[in-house]
Amino acid sequence: MSRNYIVMAKQKLSAAAKRRKAARDLAYAKTRRRTRMRAENQRLRRAAKKAGKNIDGKDYDHNSGRFVSVKTNRGGHGKGTKKYNTK
Repeated sequence: MSRNYIVMAKQKLSAAAKRRKAARDLAYAKTRRRTRMRAENQRLRRAAKKAGKNIDGKDYDHNSGRFVSVKTNRGGHGKGTKKYNTK
């Protein structure tokens, strides 16, 4: 099974900026909302696999409530980040 992935270039940050960004990213990932979303995602993925569904290459979309392709989920369904901005 081969997939073509586009490898994004890493951000060019100084060591201090990398540390600050890592701290910001971790703080955001640990927020109550993100923790709940991650737990929901894991629960639904396990249930879908158990039910025999093929969810390879798909992510759970919390707005539409279903599994969609990674590309679609990152793109905001063509509406950008303004439409479902729930941060």
